[in-house]
Amino acid sequence: MSTNQNINQKTTENNRLYPLIFKPILKSVIWGGSDICRFKQIKPVQDGIGESWEISGVPHSVSVIANGPLAGESLDQLLVRTKEQLVGKRNYDRFGDTFPLLIKFIDARDDLSIQVHPDDRLAKERHDSFGKTEMWYVIHAAPGAFLYSGFDQQITPDEYIQTIQDNTFTDKLKKHDVKKGDVFFLPAGRVHAIGAGCFIAEIQQTSDITYRIYDFDRRDAAGNPRELHTELAKEAIDFKLHSSYKTDYEHNKNHPVKLVSCPYFTTHLLEIDRQMERSYETLDSFVIYICMEGSCLLQDNKGNRVTLRQGETLLLPADTASVTIQPGEVTRLLETFIE
Repeated sequence: MSTNQNINQKTTENNRLYPLIFKPILKSVIWGGSDICRFKQIKPVQDGIGESWEISGVPHSVSVIANGPLAGESLDQLLVRTKEQLVGKRNYDRFGDTFPLLIKFIDARDDLSIQVHPDDRLAKERHDSFGKTEMWYVIHAAPGAFLYSGFDQQITPDEYIQTIQDNTFTDKLKKHDVKKGDVFFLPAGRVHAIGAGCFIAEIQQTSDITYRIYDFDRRDAAGNPRELHTELAKEAIDFKLHSSYKTDYEHNKNHPVKLVSCPYFTTHLLEIDRQMERSYETLDSFVIYICMEGSCLLQDNKGNRVTLRQGETLLLPADTASVTIQPGEVTRLLETFIE
């Protein structure tokens, strides 16, 4: 029996949701490469793809279901129809008909702009939007790849303006050499940028608000300088100096390893080479799995079965009580939910 047939049968029997996979939304940008298509085994391989939005409720870029009897329905339509059954009561009370997380893969062939995102207060005040706290997991990195996160030395808001004017702002930032498995938590207000050669998974609040601070004097396709948001960013930036900006953790195969826990999401790393059981009976939230390596078969407590492969992202509805994960080989997953 095929996966979709099995899902169809069980959904009819239980009148419940099932594990959902969505069509990727590929974003063509000037700094994008071709690794996303290769990673996700999309053919023909396209060049200039910088992002794949895996699960999105962002207006004008809303995900569409790809598997099972609900294939073709958009995430926002499903949420309006199923409400807390899909996202959990607390999440629905908090976020309403907006799906609260945006999941991406990012392939940086060139350096991305230096940027910052506003917090909830500022985003609501200026844009009637959520803020943007996010995290990065480095899936792989080219030799010499790096990224910026936070400041390397203390500066004031006035000094920030001066460094933008004299093109020395990057000298004030903390530069991190990166490798596979590195994790960075980026609360709203933290200045950051992804460097060339980084391929990452990004988990973030549902928001597409970015203040571009510096863009290396690049031009768009029409030859015009890209817009900067120097003054808007000034109030959004967290100027506090921190001793470390990288998330340290210890690998523990076949056990969930907590990477990030914040009001907007909690993320675990699962590195498994044998069957694992995950219980969500006391969790009032959906759960997202991002497969970064290998493949696995997931079976939920309702009997639905779905295969998740490298480059795919899966959404477990909030009414899922438990899943069994059976890896076909060594498999790496990010598991994300809202506590």
